[in-house]
Amino acid sequence: MTRKITILFIINPISGTGENKVVEKLIKKELAYSKFEVSIRYTEAVGHATEIAKEGVKACVDVIVAVGGDGSVNEVAKGLIGTNVKMGIIPTGSGNGFARHLNIPMDKRKAVILLNKLYSKSVDTASVNDQVFVGTAGVGFDAHIANLFQNLEKRGFWNYIKLIFKEINYKSKEYTINHNGKSRKIKAVMISFANASQYGNNFHISPKSELDDGLIDFVIVQDMPKRMIPQFLIKIANGKIENSKFVEIIQAKEMEIFSDEKIIHLDGEPKKINESVLIKNNPKTLKILIPNE
Repeated sequence: MTRKITILFIINPISGTGENKVVEKLIKKELAYSKFEVSIRYTEAVGHATEIAKEGVKACVDVIVAVGGDGSVNEVAKGLIGTNVKMGIIPTGSGNGFARHLNIPMDKRKAVILLNKLYSKSVDTASVNDQVFVGTAGVGFDAHIANLFQNLEKRGFWNYIKLIFKEINYKSKEYTINHNGKSRKIKAVMISFANASQYGNNFHISPKSELDDGLIDFVIVQDMPKRMIPQFLIKIANGKIENSKFVEIIQAKEMEIFSDEKIIHLDGEPKKINESVLIKNNPKTLKILIPNE
C-alpha cells in the first residue's frame, strides 16, 4: 500500500481577509484526500506559525502550507528554510506579494487545487541581520508605512494608499551603503530590499527581481516633488519603476547599510534595528509548491 503524503496546514485566523474558515471547507472539498494525510493547526500568537512549522519538520511532515498573508508566509518559511519539507501557500492576506510573484492563484479554491499537483522549485530567501524575509524588506518610508499599517483596524490596498498620502511629508534620510567592495553616502526616502518583485496587490517595487538568481535588488528611492508622487505610484503599479529618474537599483548578493533609522520591515512586518543592517541573499534555501512552469 502506497504511503500517503503528510500535509500540514498552518492557518492564521486573523489574516487580512478573515476568510480562513472558508479555506478549511475548501481543503476538505478540493484536496485529494486519497493522496494526502491531512492535519490543520491554527496559530495563536505572533511567532506561533514558526514553532508549528518546526514541529512539523521534526515529525517528518512532507508538505507544510501557510494559510495567511505575507507575514504568515514569512513565519512558516522561517521554520522550513534549509529543510527538504515543501512549502505551499494559500493566500488570504491583504497584499500576498510573495504568492503573487510565484503566480499562485489568489482564488482560494484554485490555490488548494494547485497543492494536489505537488510541483515544486527551490527559491532564494534573504536575511537582515539574520532575521529572515522571503519577499521584500526595507528601511525608510516603506518601513514607516508598514509600522503604521500594522495598527490600522482595516487593512487592504486602498487603506495602504491612503496611508501613503497621509504621510506624504516624510523626509529623506542619510545612509551609508557598502556593497561589492564599494562604500558611499546617499540621501534616500527609502531603500527596499527586493528578493521578490512586489509588496503585494501587484505593487511592483522591483519588477525584474527573480527568486532564483542569488541576488537582492536594492531599490533606492530619492526625494521627488509632491506633484510627481501620483505618477511615481502609477509606475510602481505598472511595473515601470526602473524608468523613474528618482530610482536607482543595485543588484548584489549582500549589502551593509548604516543609518539612524530604528525600524525596518520584513515582508511587511515592522521590526526594530540597531545602527547597521547586513542584508544577505541565501540561495535556493526554500522548496515551494508553484504552478507548473
